Amino acid sequence: MAFFPNIRDLNLPELEQQVEAMGIAKFRAAQLADWIHKKGVTSFDEMTNLPKEVRDKLAANFSVGGLALLDRKISRDGEAEKYLLQLADGQAVESVLMQYHHGVSVCLSTQVGCRMGCKICASGLEGLVRNLTPGEILDQIHTMQRESGKRAGSVVLMGSGEPLDNYSATIKFLELVNAPYGLNIGHRHITLSTSGIVPRIYDLLKLKLSITLAISLHAPNNALRNQLVPVNKSYPLEKLLPACRSYAETTGRRVSFEYALLGNINDSREQARELGRVLTGIHGHINLIPANPVPERGIVRSSIDKIRTFKKTLEDLGYPVTVRRELGLDIDAACGQLRRRVRMRGGTDGVFVGTGRQPGKNY
Repeated sequence: MAFFPNIRDLNLPELEQQVEAMGIAKFRAAQLADWIHKKGVTSFDEMTNLPKEVRDKLAANFSVGGLALLDRKISRDGEAEKYLLQLADGQAVESVLMQYHHGVSVCLSTQVGCRMGCKICASGLEGLVRNLTPGEILDQIHTMQRESGKRAGSVVLMGSGEPLDNYSATIKFLELVNAPYGLNIGHRHITLSTSGIVPRIYDLLKLKLSITLAISLHAPNNALRNQLVPVNKSYPLEKLLPACRSYAETTGRRVSFEYALLGNINDSREQARELGRVLTGIHGHINLIPANPVPERGIVRSSIDKIRTFKKTLEDLGYPVTVRRELGLDIDAACGQLRRRVRMRGGTDGVFVGTGRQPGKNY
């Protein structure tokens, strides 16, 4: 089966170049960008201000993306919605919509699977399948907005996959989601989470974007982090933390250090003190995460008492600390869990059996 290029991968200058090459008036590119990047339509037929001959030309050369809804779970409190979305090639990714008092945030995937092998995450249990394109990352927002009727105000690249392992597509997505002809979500409302690919952190800081960098730290020393976050063997704390310091100094944005608390593994008072020592001098914030249970990894969360003690120890050392509010624990909200559950019950050869809504159809 042949796949046409996804037109949602293109920014406005690229759209202008493409339509002119096809003999279409250049001004049509702005109309096209409005349909695909702002309105998030899933077919050329919906582009009612484009002449039919223009739509036919476009349809003969491009697809409009669009993701099929395989599964959607809504938490009991209605504050989290987990989506399993099918890509054009039959693969699937997970996305989450979260309702906060200040608005709606969406958590997006950047890869199908992941090759980082972090022990606290279900995303990498089957390794990396492939990278997503910029349009496929963006399409997750459009699909969730369409299904929920809610408008996303902030974005976290914290779903399945390592954003900096899919660097070029991630950067292009950041351009598209921020574009005034698109969703126009400000960079200050975007967080990019990484396990710590140091060369790409330096590449990112050179762009001087005002996004928040979140580091999946999870351990206060190399010995333990090598076990929990294997990329640490290539980029140990002696390399990672100076990169974080440089990012904060260059962008003026404080770095968020994500620390999942695992029962009797990384949650002692002494480990909190050790964490405080290694982060000295970095403009940052520590976000403690009560770990989502991942049975395949043997992950057990820390007790409430240990979480409180860990937090107070860091605060006594002068650090700003928060404990992440838990959303969607009852709907497989940890990265990779829903995809794995659905695949195990219905998919074959890595391709998912879709029973949900299809792009371009009305229900």
